[in-house]
Amino acid sequence: MMGNWGEFGGWGMGFGFLFMILLWVLIVLGIVGLLRWLMRESQGGREQDRRGLSRDKTPLEIVQERYARGEIDREEYEQMKRDLEK
Repeated sequence: MMGNWGEFGGWGMGFGFLFMILLWVLIVLGIVGLLRWLMRESQGGREQDRRGLSRDKTPLEIVQERYARGEIDREEYEQMKRDLEK
């Protein structure tokens, strides 16, 4: 009875080993994903171009975003835009 290896006919330990490897792969992928997310969050005012390289936003882009979020009104936006385009 004891040497029967359960109902898997000897495959029980093999499946356990595969699940253990799968678990470690998922843990490593989770850590890598978390680190990538933290790196993106820490960039703050930086964007990425289509190649994935980060670049600083231009002052005009920042003003446009502030206007889009409603932080400044149209008059302030137009004045800042004129000042930046000089």
